Amino acid sequence: MTPSLETRASRRAARKAGADAAEEIGLTVHDVARDLRRDVAAVELPLPIDGAQEAAASRDRLLAQLDEHLLPRLAELSSPAVVVVAGSTGAGKSTLYNSLLGEDVSDAGVLRPTTREPVLAFHPADADLVAPGPVTELSRVVQHEGVPRGTALLDAPDLDSFVQQNRSTAHQLLEAADLWLFVTTAARYGDALPWQALARATERGASVAMVLNRTPKETLTTVRGDLLQRLRDHGMTDVPLFVIPDVGPHEGLLDPSVVAPVRRWLTLLAGPDRSRAVIVRTLKGALGALPGWVTSLADAVEAQREATHVLRRTVTDEIPAAERLARDAVAAGVVAGASVEARWRDLSGAVGVDRVKVRADRARSTRRAGRAREAALDELRGDVVAAASRTLVAAGARVEERLRGVLAGPGAPAGGEAVVPDGGARAAAREAGTPPVVQEWASRADALVEQARTSGFGSGGTEGGSTDGGAPGGGEQEVARVQSAAKAFGPRGLATLLLASAAGSDDAARVLTRVLDTLADGPVNELRVDLADRAAAVVDAEVQAVLDELGPPEPADDAAAGLRVRLAELRRLT
Repeated sequence: MTPSLETRASRRAARKAGADAAEEIGLTVHDVARDLRRDVAAVELPLPIDGAQEAAASRDRLLAQLDEHLLPRLAELSSPAVVVVAGSTGAGKSTLYNSLLGEDVSDAGVLRPTTREPVLAFHPADADLVAPGPVTELSRVVQHEGVPRGTALLDAPDLDSFVQQNRSTAHQLLEAADLWLFVTTAARYGDALPWQALARATERGASVAMVLNRTPKETLTTVRGDLLQRLRDHGMTDVPLFVIPDVGPHEGLLDPSVVAPVRRWLTLLAGPDRSRAVIVRTLKGALGALPGWVTSLADAVEAQREATHVLRRTVTDEIPAAERLARDAVAAGVVAGASVEARWRDLSGAVGVDRVKVRADRARSTRRAGRAREAALDELRGDVVAAASRTLVAAGARVEERLRGVLAGPGAPAGGEAVVPDGGARAAAREAGTPPVVQEWASRADALVEQARTSGFGSGGTEGGSTDGGAPGGGEQEVARVQSAAKAFGPRGLATLLLASAAGSDDAARVLTRVLDTLADGPVNELRVDLADRAAAVVDAEVQAVLDELGPPEPADDAAAGLRVRLAELRRLT
């Protein structure tokens, strides 16, 4: 086979390989990239642990890369390769751009910023192939025959523009491009910005070429050699470098001979097969860079999961001691307090609550006197309910303060400050939520008395009750005794005495012993246990508020697992 035939055969093989690669990318990697985008978007990094801020920035950039370049490009491989002309302020980007087209298409001049509106130019014959996307949405789109077929030239705003929106747009367009044509000058190629931008391109696997503009003839060799060495030092040995000499003060387009090397290079990229090869190469580079990003993001998610588990364990470890403290406060009989004692003294003098006569084990009173005592005992009930509410609120406040200490105090686990209870919000929640809970407790006493008036304070069985057809729960004598007490104090008044005794009032307990003997022990103990349970529930609510801030543990696990699956798919396909 002659050399020319060999060359043509190798070119045909290369074109076929590029087409096969493009088809493979379009049909398989697009699905993986789409699933990856979904999983990355679902990642949440709420805890301010080490590396979380950097991971969030990486997540946002990965989403931008997927949204602005990979997914649109994978969805439409036949569209022209986007070549973005980028660089620093005053590098001569727009002048170079216009000179390559042979016409003033993009604004150029001495005023800064020059490029206020990105310009995307493509050959008219490629109009049907240009796919809508971030680049077309952000740019002024023009058709121009000076653009080689199969490519689209994009003039982007300055990367260091003093207008923040311009900087943001420039970086967004760079993420969407297939190839970067980076323009710098002999005076500014050593600045940090060009190398930061080039490192960004290398990181995402983009194809890059560089233009050294306005290079004085007397220093051209030295500057070019220094720049090539810098490129090698940054691992960019394959980056094409074009040097444009300094032509002195001028207006308008550069002479065609000055930009001819760049134009020839663009022409070499032109054509469906060649431009597709550029696209596929950039796509493969971008896809090859994804595993590192995804690995870092998955590691960050797992770090969040571990921190969440530690915080969850730290918080839940507080529950047993806090519940025990709340229950003990109720069991110790300290709920009633001074306000209940003071109210009892008033009742004793006003309506003689503690002077009800008892004969033959039954309280003796008229219904009228019982209604008077019942009305007076309503004031005592208000004090008991208020005292119980204060006890439960105080139990919650103690837990909140304890949680604040273990989450944000010395030795607190990483991220704890992010879930420290909001003192104002928790106090408001306790103040609003506790009174209904205590009212339910008080209603429970009313229900016990109502039941006892027909079946006694028994459990509803025959144990200790009548066997001759009497009341099923506690026997006729017990029922009669309860009914006499309910007559002397009123049903609601008797329930109030049960509540006060359960809350720790010795005065109420003595009255109940006089009129009911030991019959009241069961309901009083039941009410005390009930109140203790409610105090423990208040504790649990404070803990649950923090656990809710942490969120369920499973999503973090699922997010990391999903990212690992996408990572395995990427590695298999790339």
